[in-house]
Amino acid sequence: MRKVTLGLFALLSAIGVGGAAANAQDTLKLAVPQRGAWDTAVSELGQRSGIFKKHGLTLDILYTQGGPESIQAVISGSIDMAMAAGVSAAIGIYAKGGPVRIVGSEMIGSPDLYWYVKPESPIRKAADFNGKTVGYSQSGSSSHAGLLELLRQDDIKATPTAVGGLTATLPQLMSGQIDVGWAAAPFGLDLVEAGRIRIVARGADVAALRGRTARVNVAGLPLVAKPAVLQRFMQAYRETVAWMYADPAALKHFGEFSGLPDSVVRTIRDFIPMETMAPDRIMEMDNIVTDAVKLKFLSAPLTPAQVAELVQIPKP
Repeated sequence: MRKVTLGLFALLSAIGVGGAAANAQDTLKLAVPQRGAWDTAVSELGQRSGIFKKHGLTLDILYTQGGPESIQAVISGSIDMAMAAGVSAAIGIYAKGGPVRIVGSEMIGSPDLYWYVKPESPIRKAADFNGKTVGYSQSGSSSHAGLLELLRQDDIKATPTAVGGLTATLPQLMSGQIDVGWAAAPFGLDLVEAGRIRIVARGADVAALRGRTARVNVAGLPLVAKPAVLQRFMQAYRETVAWMYADPAALKHFGEFSGLPDSVVRTIRDFIPMETMAPDRIMEMDNIVTDAVKLKFLSAPLTPAQVAELVQIPKP
């Protein structure tokens, strides 16, 4: 009888553990800009590969036109995290009292960012932007900050113009509403290959952006108050980035997700090196804050205490 009782107790305990594990699956709502870009596909590909599920997470992904739109969704409480938000927008919103925290670096530098024109355009290089309308996604986005840095670097007098996301920019360029469009690889590389558009400047040309975090992942305070969940998310995120650069299956999933031709998909990992997607440290925060003041994203520099409160990246 004692053996039967112990056996029954063990069975009930196992059922209890199994039930707890089943209930451990948490759902996180993510706002992700620029659907189809390589770096912003981490959550999508990680979900498709089962990595986030392995860490007890289900992702509910909402795609947006830009980082500022994503952060506003976090502030409203309808979204848990904003992925790939421009770092200038993130710190600017925080400085105004926005209930957000930076929980990871999303992109270091801007190797994916580029500006393009129609093939027949007389514009050949960034210096030719003088007097022209040049596109970016949304005010405060990484494409906005990158463009402002490019114009400042070369003392170019152009008109920065908010045109929306990747797919919204192309028809505005082709119809003559703007002189120069913007994009982030791999979007549009097939059009470059086909000769339908021509790249005239790249984010890699902007000295101030090299080695500096340009985009960040941002969480709302309710998620920050759940450190164990956030820790699991970041571990799954790290594993997904490593998998994206190691497993050919990642490229297959990305091709199906983005709809891009194989010729573009095969080159994307060379265009955007893995080290630029390292999430565990915000690079050159002092310079980011200084330039955010110069570009009027901040009215005054953040104090060290504010930076410590803003940046809360879970340790590996």
